[in-house]
Amino acid sequence: MIKTLLLILNAAKLGPFIKTGGTMLISVVAYAFVFGPWYAVGVVALLFAHEMGHFVSARRLGLDVGAPTFIPFVGAWIELKDAPLSVAQEARIAFAGPFVGTAAALAVLFAGLASDSRLLLAVAYSGLVLNLFNLVPVTPFDGGRIVAILSPKIWLLGAPILVGIFLWIPSPMFLLVLVLLAPTVWRGIKAAWRGEVPEDNPRYYEASRADRLRYAGNYLLLLAFLCIMTYQVHKMLQGGAG
Repeated sequence: MIKTLLLILNAAKLGPFIKTGGTMLISVVAYAFVFGPWYAVGVVALLFAHEMGHFVSARRLGLDVGAPTFIPFVGAWIELKDAPLSVAQEARIAFAGPFVGTAAALAVLFAGLASDSRLLLAVAYSGLVLNLFNLVPVTPFDGGRIVAILSPKIWLLGAPILVGIFLWIPSPMFLLVLVLLAPTVWRGIKAAWRGEVPEDNPRYYEASRADRLRYAGNYLLLLAFLCIMTYQVHKMLQGGAG
């Protein structure tokens, strides 16, 4: 009886790892059917790096956070069991994801250039695009959570940007993401329009000038860097194809 109880407890501790590993495996298999196995492994690994940026940042702030969960053709997320105490904390957690994700994509890019591997270049390009897309300035994307430290009203600009991206690059996967996130985006836009603040923390959006300048600068620098790198790697892939 005691041995059975110990086994159950050990399984419970391994639950988050099983959930993350299992959903990662499902995503790899799903992507492999469309893009091939090694590309699938690379993209899921970059998604994992992005989510671990959020995870470690939240843990360093002392927040209880669940392990990453993956859904094929949608992406991945972590579950914040403790809500951030301020918009500065939320901006810090949000920025950590695309920052670490971009660093991981650059590592793959350098490996691809060193080995003259188009596969690695394609994986790196996908990683750069994913992190760039996540900087769209509307909730629940990372960009929306970062720019909220300046003003949630910036989310009102994020919605037409999303529509513009879809019109520019129509994609079934992108459409699926938009449909799934539409209710959250709409709630965020309404809250921004009305100037709503969390009822349990009316001072949530208060932040020091230094924090506002720091995260605004970090956001713009990362956004510009990802725009440039995405364009450059796209040209490399096109050049190789020619």
